[in-house]
Amino acid sequence: MSKAVGLARVSSSINSKNIANDRAPLARPNVPNTTVDDANAAPAPAPSGSSEQATESSRLTSVNIAWTMMSLCLSVFLSSLDLTIVTPAIPAIVGSLKSAAGYTWVGSAYTLAYAAVTPVWGSVSDIWGRKPIMLIAVAIFLVGSLVCALAPKMNALIVGRAIQGVGGSGMGIMVNIVISDMFSLRDRGLYLAITSLVWAVGTGDGVFGSIVRHFTSYDGPKLTQPTVPVGAVSFLVLLFFLRVQSPRTPITAGLKVIDWIGSVLIVGGALMVLLALEFGNVVYSWSSATVICLLIFGAAVMALFVVNEWKIAKNPIIPIWLFTSPSKVAPYVVFACNSYVFIGQAYYLPLYAQSVLAATALMSGLYLLPLIVSCALAAAAAGIFMQRTGKYLPVMYIAQGFLVLGSGLLISLKFEPNITKLVIFQILLGIGVGMNIEAPILAAQAATSVRDTAAVTATMGFVRSLFTAISVVVGGVVFQNEMSSKNGELASQLGSNSSLASIFNGDSAASSVEEISTVGLNSDQQVLVRKTYFEALKMVWVMYVAFAGLATIFNLFVRARKLRSENEGAVLGVDRSRQEGSSTNRVAETEL
Repeated sequence: MSKAVGLARVSSSINSKNIANDRAPLARPNVPNTTVDDANAAPAPAPSGSSEQATESSRLTSVNIAWTMMSLCLSVFLSSLDLTIVTPAIPAIVGSLKSAAGYTWVGSAYTLAYAAVTPVWGSVSDIWGRKPIMLIAVAIFLVGSLVCALAPKMNALIVGRAIQGVGGSGMGIMVNIVISDMFSLRDRGLYLAITSLVWAVGTGDGVFGSIVRHFTSYDGPKLTQPTVPVGAVSFLVLLFFLRVQSPRTPITAGLKVIDWIGSVLIVGGALMVLLALEFGNVVYSWSSATVICLLIFGAAVMALFVVNEWKIAKNPIIPIWLFTSPSKVAPYVVFACNSYVFIGQAYYLPLYAQSVLAATALMSGLYLLPLIVSCALAAAAAGIFMQRTGKYLPVMYIAQGFLVLGSGLLISLKFEPNITKLVIFQILLGIGVGMNIEAPILAAQAATSVRDTAAVTATMGFVRSLFTAISVVVGGVVFQNEMSSKNGELASQLGSNSSLASIFNGDSAASSVEEISTVGLNSDQQVLVRKTYFEALKMVWVMYVAFAGLATIFNLFVRARKLRSENEGAVLGVDRSRQEGSSTNRVAETEL
């Protein structure tokens, strides 16, 4: 009953706002936003098409909301799941297509494309509207899924994965943008939390991929086949039930206002940096000219992007005025560190289970469930709290406490297995991560104008994608360095089998877990090897605690602002004044 009341209240808020929009233009640069400061501003004459948009949005009902949320959840699940589902299947994929050369690219093609194009989606959705861009993203993802499922050779599979990454990026970003348009600041926390818990489940680092491969006949490229019908259902539901404003911008007019220079710079710079991180110590050494050049030129291109957004672009992809004060920067740093810790722990806890606890690949995924489940439930609880109280700062403070506590307690684990402690520590960590999945996004949105909602959301998505990649790489460097430093001691401990220590040295250690029990070591020697893994992973936990602490420090700079109950809609179209200081950028500074 309470759920129905909540949906009705949200729908009522949207309807009342859309009635107001029937009298006010969506994209006139001199019309101020309806904020706490200017809620009583006189409406301007409506442009052609505005009334029709308001009428369409006013038909939003509880049924529309339910169906739309279902399709959005399916979209974000597919987007996040494809980041990790293929990882445990890569050996089988390489074997079925008989191409070892594509080993690295099968996994990285998706993540590279996903991260590189993330910032662009918010900008194009501001120009052409949320619904058409969302549908395009889902369609691109479906095309990529079909290419993967039917791929006869490795090159085709890699191309399909890259296409999936482009579409998956749009799906992930547009879900949050659509929700931000549908609901007020106060209400959207609940619905963002729902999609966030789905995202947390989907990014369980191959849990579902391992389960699907273990209990079904899907393997190799066919592992992507289930995404096709699910994606098609999501597309159809969005097509018929999604009710959001649309500016009906002509294609040619929209193409003229796109920040083409910024788009090329951000995509190119991000690709170079991410390629360097992907190649480092895998394809090339970190000291190789290829990796160094990619890092240097990638950083230089990103710097040019900042200059372009600051001084040149009229419709910037990532407006510089989003970062004009410490209180505006802080939510992004907290979100980056939160994503960094979550993905890192989700990536290395299965390695801990396999190398230290001698778990199978399937069991290592199941060992991760306490983290995933607690994260999902905490995200939902935080969303409900923010909707009912209109406060996000208490959520962020509590979340950081749990994040530091859970991360720190992992360091206290002993070599002797203690599953109870491992589960409890993961639950504490999951609560910290889950509560802070959406609160920083709301904090950043509350600190800016409704005009920049899409830019804020896309920037947050880019931050998450970038720091996800960095987290895994930095964690790998710490782990490899520790394994290398301990390899000499391990060789002396193995005695007559000292030559086998090289199998577990440095960059080969993570991929040699199965060899612990298969290369001829006796039980005592296997224990010595597992202890080496345990000590190396302990330093990885220390590194992630440091980032949790960094997030806690920046959390102190986040300001408390009122999460308004009225839905302000969206400012869309080509005639959007986004210049800093204009009347359309005024932000309510009401403190809690």
